[in-house]
Amino acid sequence: MITITEDARAHRIDRRIYGQFAEHLGRGIYEGIWVGEDSDIPHHNGIRSDVVAALRAIKVPVVRWPGGCFADEYHWQRGIGPRAERPTMINIHWGGVVESNHFGTHEYFELLHQLDAEAYICGNVGSGTVAEMRDWIEYITLDGTSPMADLRKRHGREQPWRLPFFGVGNESWGCGGHMRPQYYADLYRHYQTYVRQFGESPIYKIACGANGDDYEWTEVLMAQAGSLMDGLSLHYYTIPSGDFSAKGPALDFDEPEWYATIRQARRIEELLARHCAIMDRHDPDKRVGLIVDEWGTWYDPTPGTNPGFLEQENTIRDAVVAALTLNRFHRYADRVRMANIAQMVNVLQAMLLTDGPALVKTPTYYTFALYTDHQDAYFVDARPDPDDAPGMIGTHGEYTVSWKDGSYTITVTNTSLHREVDATVDLPGRITTVHRHQILTGARPNSHNTVAAPNEVALADFDAYRVDGSRLRLTVPPHSIVTLRVSHA
Repeated sequence: MITITEDARAHRIDRRIYGQFAEHLGRGIYEGIWVGEDSDIPHHNGIRSDVVAALRAIKVPVVRWPGGCFADEYHWQRGIGPRAERPTMINIHWGGVVESNHFGTHEYFELLHQLDAEAYICGNVGSGTVAEMRDWIEYITLDGTSPMADLRKRHGREQPWRLPFFGVGNESWGCGGHMRPQYYADLYRHYQTYVRQFGESPIYKIACGANGDDYEWTEVLMAQAGSLMDGLSLHYYTIPSGDFSAKGPALDFDEPEWYATIRQARRIEELLARHCAIMDRHDPDKRVGLIVDEWGTWYDPTPGTNPGFLEQENTIRDAVVAALTLNRFHRYADRVRMANIAQMVNVLQAMLLTDGPALVKTPTYYTFALYTDHQDAYFVDARPDPDDAPGMIGTHGEYTVSWKDGSYTITVTNTSLHREVDATVDLPGRITTVHRHQILTGARPNSHNTVAAPNEVALADFDAYRVDGSRLRLTVPPHSIVTLRVSHA
């Protein structure tokens, strides 16, 4: 039994937990988002219309750009002005291909405009300068007359843009410079000084945080620079083997690999708990947000593709991992203020896959669709049976509950490959209306969508529930996710 009481509503689940990440990596930007103004693929100002429509449907709140490792190689002035005149560069991290710089600052903000999403730009600390970062902020946000504002106007944008979030470097412990935390803390203190607020809207400054379980990094950053940051990032990827050198296949996995993936996904609970505990000691008022701006599954690349493009298939397994991860973000949302799954289109655990003019929605996309009612809702700290851990139903079932606009949204995930999960939810009053009842599952654990079979996995109506006064009883089949939204008297 999952018992919901009126006083169980806790912190708010920030919609930005459902944020996305778009890096200049493989076909993530080019082909995936940007097709150019001369393309035969339907577009608006060079940006694919089908991609925008699909992403708007899941209410994408914020998009992190331009990287990733690419960010610390990116020099923003190469990506402005007439596209034919923009200098190219080599994308040394991702396949060694030529980067045209046709998708730059103006195109990024056009994408955000079409999505009705917020900006989260990651600045170049690894190979950039303080002056370069300062000028970019001025170019984007200053209203009036200045060298950078005038340059922006000459390139066709009279009014400044809003820049709610800015990251000072990326993975500075790795591809962003192989720095020690003490050294990066000093660099952060230096660089963030020049992320100035030129307009009325403040910029939320995000420091580069830890890689997985590097708790020393969090300790040092909070101790030495915590007062100068608004957010601290965290990166964690779910790899079945736990070994980047032998990740495992995205499609042809067996039962042990399924359960290994589930265990690795659930490991983020420990990371959140321990990083949050460190932050709580330095920041008991929880002013600084934990920003999980890279997360998701990572497997061996799809055979026959450029290994530097990080293309992988997306199955029911990925959908379940997304659900388990989002559940934990909900639970820690008093500290976790934003998250950005890697990545939005054609890369790693993508929402969408494109092939020429064709577009495929992945199982992970449908998990995000199932969870839209949790955005900006209040987390409900429901009580499980005494023998169950918080958020769990037995060994294989998980649930998350939220409240918004007079209704409860209840999502139950079954990680078992063979057994059903039975759940009873007791609300604080008689259930009057079931507004939504949907399920995401597949015929097999590796069910996935392709151009030839784009609807192999999709949302469907869920009818294996019944209402009995204040109680909602449901039976969730193996490897499935179910969402119901209900009201009570």
